[in-house]
Amino acid sequence: MGRFLRPLLSGRTYTRLLHLWMPVAAYSLWLFVQPGNHWVPVLVVAAVGLVPVVRVAEGVQARLLLAPGDERPEFSVRPATTWRDRIRTVLWLETRLVLGTVTAFATVWLPILSYTAASCAVGHVPEDMRVVAGTQPHWAYALLVPVPLVVLYAVLVGLGALATAAARRLLGPSAAERLAALEERTEQLLERNRIARELHDSIGHALTVAVVQAGAARAANSPEFTDRALTAIEETGRAALEDLERVLGVLR
Repeated sequence: MGRFLRPLLSGRTYTRLLHLWMPVAAYSLWLFVQPGNHWVPVLVVAAVGLVPVVRVAEGVQARLLLAPGDERPEFSVRPATTWRDRIRTVLWLETRLVLGTVTAFATVWLPILSYTAASCAVGHVPEDMRVVAGTQPHWAYALLVPVPLVVLYAVLVGLGALATAAARRLLGPSAAERLAALEERTEQLLERNRIARELHDSIGHALTVAVVQAGAARAANSPEFTDRALTAIEETGRAALEDLERVLGVLR
């Protein structure tokens, strides 16, 4: 039971709901202004999806709302560079609009059905609800009150997961982007290996000088030579520490 109710306590469930509601809000506003031209936003969305920078905006939204907190959400945040990426962006926008419409329908009408069942249970049958038109009030309707709410819960969680899966499929990095990321990662590793070799050579040289100077001072048994050897060891150690701090700063 706790596992079943866990999504209710997850902020990700509500950010996904917000993500699905956003395009529907604009679509609803258009239908309010032009109720007879419901197909126009679909064409507009298709045209907008061909703009390369739209892919960046959709990728950022998907990272923030569909997969908040994920270290590697696998959503591209680069402009579309090929027609394949543009077509994938268009498909994602249309998919998002469809899923958002279903979400809006569910979040509006399922609670209304639950309220209608409760009204019928207490003796009042709403006249403007066709699903209960002509029926008689009965206490058994109380058993149906939680059903639409459970369906609403399942729909919201399921559509959020479906939208996330579709976004990973359609907004995921293309082959060219994966290759560019791999090349960038390879360059970073090569640079770190070069820095590690330089650090190894610098620290190794300093330790070698310190060991030789200490051994010579012990063998010479001369206070003046020992003083010069300690001075050389100190200077070499300071230089090694400076190199170490510089390299650590580059790595950070």
